[in-house]
Amino acid sequence: MAERRARPAPTTRKHGWRRASQGDAAPATGNGNPGDVMSAAPTEATAPDAASVVQAALYRDGVRVATPASLSDTFRELREQQDGMAWIGLARPTEAELLTLAAEFDLHELAVEDAMEAHQRPKLERYGETLFVVLRAARYLDAPEEVDFGELHVFVGPDFVITVRHGAAPDLSAVRRRMEETPDLLKLGPEAVLYAILDAVVDGYAPVVAGVQNDIDEIETDVFGGDPKASRRIYELSREMVEFQRATRPLVSMLHALMAGFAKYGTDEELQRYLRDVADHVTHTSERVDGFRQALTDILTVNATLVTQQQNAEMRALAEAGFEQNEEIKKISSWAAILFAPTLVGTIYGMNFETMPELKWAAGYPFAILLMAVVCVSLYFIFKRRDWL
Repeated sequence: MAERRARPAPTTRKHGWRRASQGDAAPATGNGNPGDVMSAAPTEATAPDAASVVQAALYRDGVRVATPASLSDTFRELREQQDGMAWIGLARPTEAELLTLAAEFDLHELAVEDAMEAHQRPKLERYGETLFVVLRAARYLDAPEEVDFGELHVFVGPDFVITVRHGAAPDLSAVRRRMEETPDLLKLGPEAVLYAILDAVVDGYAPVVAGVQNDIDEIETDVFGGDPKASRRIYELSREMVEFQRATRPLVSMLHALMAGFAKYGTDEELQRYLRDVADHVTHTSERVDGFRQALTDILTVNATLVTQQQNAEMRALAEAGFEQNEEIKKISSWAAILFAPTLVGTIYGMNFETMPELKWAAGYPFAILLMAVVCVSLYFIFKRRDWL
């Protein structure tokens, strides 16, 4: 573990705080400069609300030696420990709590601002002796078939680990139990806790990968089964894979950056092996997520092709039905025209006017019958030649 930094008395610590000077911290003491705010340890009247403190514990040689009830007790007992380590877990903390931690452990203002605002992408930053890590945890929800993402901020110093959790995942209590059950690993210091947290986050991706794989198999069945809801499901899952990819892909470079600092920071060989194993799992998960995105893209293309083919088949069926209907209309129109000719002639001769010249013509009746027959036969052959009959 890195050499423990010297802890000055709380009444002399100063920290240049931009946010604290806006009124969220205790009044300044000393010369009245904005950088002097929060120079005193929190009192009972100004102590942060303990509701956001999931658990705070002090460890020495891998064994828990104290479980303080508040942050102020944690600070006090840590000062009394010569070679102890504080592990503080927070869930959706208030700004006052983060400012108190920042003043006590000299956390960089940019890192604290990121922890306050959340919605950060995974990254790793080093501010002096403090390492700031942002992780995106994930869990698969069976009922809605969705991926729920949480955000975790980790501050790692020479003698402390602070976790700030935004979201339900991951379950850091399981990580704490695991570490306390392996004191040989826990006594390696804050770096060991960081690697355990990384391992828990990465292991949490495995159920998500399995759930997404099952969803993709179901989507493939829906697509070839002609389910009209398949397109929407593909789109929603593709958006989740984009988010999943944003959570996993930066971890690869982050872990390689940690491994690159093994020699510089004298990382224990056991932790080196531990980190390499986590890096392998991250690489595997990232490759699976990339494969999922490509598979969903291919499925979406196939679905679009199948939908287009189905639409073409429906349009062809409509065209065939329209053609058949048109043929029937042709036949009806042709017979109507054939029947119209004798009806016209018969109508004229049925008017019975006295002055009609054909009324007293001896050949008038045969002529009318012949005329109607000729017109009907002529129209029949005309329509037949045009394939209307």
